[in-house]
Amino acid sequence: MTQQPWRFIPEIVASGPKQMALDTLLLEQLIADQQAPTLRFYRWHPVAVSLGYHQKDWPQHWQSLSFNGQSVDLVRRPSGGRAVMHQGDLTYAIALPMTGSRDSAYRQICDALIAAWQRFDVALDYGRAGGSYRHQANCFALATAADLITPTGYKLIGSAQLRRDRYLLQHGSLRLWPDAALSAQVFGQAPSSAAPPPVAIPLAMDEDWLAQLSAAMVEELARSLNVRFVTQPLSPDEQSQVTAKAAQFAIPADP
Repeated sequence: MTQQPWRFIPEIVASGPKQMALDTLLLEQLIADQQAPTLRFYRWHPVAVSLGYHQKDWPQHWQSLSFNGQSVDLVRRPSGGRAVMHQGDLTYAIALPMTGSRDSAYRQICDALIAAWQRFDVALDYGRAGGSYRHQANCFALATAADLITPTGYKLIGSAQLRRDRYLLQHGSLRLWPDAALSAQVFGQAPSSAAPPPVAIPLAMDEDWLAQLSAAMVEELARSLNVRFVTQPLSPDEQSQVTAKAAQFAIPADP
């Protein structure tokens, strides 16, 4: 029997609340058997700080951040983890059925990301931070076993999960072009470690390079998961549902 192809949604640039609404919708569609397992990559506009679902405390000044003259959104993720600065990054999300444990699903996905980066001569391995992680507001301040780091200690990818029944949403941020001044404004310090980013990453945002990276990740995920992806953009109905759901993920600024 030929396996049903999985869906790939072309890159979407949108606000944080809309991105989180779409990630959640993809999981809900999968659970309701309304859509195939789905992969997508996306970018955030405007710049945003996303909080983990269970993250209760954050600095007051995060309610009034700005970057390049524009307000920075404060957004609640449906997944766990700590705060992530979404500026100069690329985010991936995949909604899929669980055929084993959450850890095994995570390994399948992250092993594919490792293989994709190997094509660019970038070696990645899993982080090893312990219990001190829970005391950090900044997701990228430490690298846990849910993160991928370079041999010099640069945390390149941080991921988080949401499980519902036997279905899973995993999404994560690829830290490509972080702005040191913005990181200092948000977290009180420059990006977490002194380790430099991989030299394979262009010095400035490069659309062609991003397209090559995305294509490599799609190919390696297809190989790791033993599936075939078929491109299918959002439908008008899905766009309407995302718009309707977005407000629940926005954290309003203080009056």
